[in-house]
Amino acid sequence: MTQRKRLSNVQNSSQSKRQSNSFMTQEEDEDATFTQPSTSQVQRGLEKLTPAQVDQKTAEVVQYILVKDQKKIPVRRADLVKHVVKDYRTVYPEIIKRAMRTFEQVFGLKLVEIDSKNHMYVLVNNLDASTARPSPVERPSNPKMGLLFVILSVIFMKGGVVRENLIWNTLKKLRVDPGQRHEEFGDVRKVITDEFVRQRYLEYVRIPHTEPVEYEFRWGQRSDMEVSRAQILEFMGQLHEQDPRSWTQQYREAHSAATASSSQASSSNHR
Repeated sequence: MTQRKRLSNVQNSSQSKRQSNSFMTQEEDEDATFTQPSTSQVQRGLEKLTPAQVDQKTAEVVQYILVKDQKKIPVRRADLVKHVVKDYRTVYPEIIKRAMRTFEQVFGLKLVEIDSKNHMYVLVNNLDASTARPSPVERPSNPKMGLLFVILSVIFMKGGVVRENLIWNTLKKLRVDPGQRHEEFGDVRKVITDEFVRQRYLEYVRIPHTEPVEYEFRWGQRSDMEVSRAQILEFMGQLHEQDPRSWTQQYREAHSAATASSSQASSSNHR
């Protein structure tokens, strides 16, 4: 019975990975049909439109992204062009530039392209602390974000990469069994290996030359932008009643990342 269950878990994991690969291939095919307009093309396109038309289309893009952000799923350029921009594609660069400005000035958010190959965007907290909203991961407003915070903490404290078995065993100690349906999270394994991966909070990567197949977890691009390593270290210090500086390597990494973020914010503010 145990062997059949283990085989089922491996098959489910492999199926999830195949679906993810299929999803990415579809993204690449759809975006390949869009050619980024040149500066002169954008200028000619703007001359054919009224300012009110461009403002309206920008507002539609902002609203579309805000709705998508509720599920924390990255927004693809292909979808923006297909479902929102439509006949205005020749002025897409100008519309997305205005949308970015709106997010920063009105919402205190940054629209960031996290995947330059497939052109995928996410909303992250503005690095300027005076306008930033609390990160949903650092200050979880729902149980799933709390679950994610635990996983990110384990990965960070273990050097940035962990085998999936370590994550499953850690969660079991917290009475969250990935092999059983949870009353808050539902299918725990799917939430972690599919939902968090699609949201770009986690990377779930196959380890080469393992039999049976094994995977490892890393921080995703969105976590790198949204989550403070220093805050995770502070949390671990409180949890273990230990000075965060006692974890020398993690402390150095956390504060190097914080310094880099501050420099980037300062540079952005002076442009």
